[in-house]
Amino acid sequence: MATTKTSRTTRSAAKGTNATASGQRLLAGGNPQIPKGEGDGPVQAWIAAVPGWKQAAARQLDALIVAAVPGVHKAVKWNSPLYAAGEDGWFLSLHCYARYIKVAFFRGAALTPAPPEPSKSKDTRYLHVVEDAPLDEAQFTRWVKQASRLPGERM
Repeated sequence: MATTKTSRTTRSAAKGTNATASGQRLLAGGNPQIPKGEGDGPVQAWIAAVPGWKQAAARQLDALIVAAVPGVHKAVKWNSPLYAAGEDGWFLSLHCYARYIKVAFFRGAALTPAPPEPSKSKDTRYLHVVEDAPLDEAQFTRWVKQASRLPGERM
């Protein structure tokens, strides 16, 4: 089986799949395929498998969420980290795409100001974290704190 190495991913020519340097499979768009699981461990495994510049961005987002919501509950479902405050459902998720990390605020339309990107769901709003634009940590933290106090999404 022929393989070609690129910066942080390996492309398997025989199977046509992408994998991170740690061996995790990347799905279309570059999101790591991580087994579902509860707690910080699966989320840290997802972060470790995120390719390129997005890994540092994902680590930063996770740290800001943990600092903003003491005792935040974490899980990986559908290959995406989810965050909850208490037993009231999930308030936020992360997902990698080729050019950005999508932060989904499940009740984002109720946040002030609302995150910039719309969704097909009237309640959900997105923040796209891109390589060439610095994250406004203060605004992100305000959104996380607001979102954690709203009813979460049951999944």
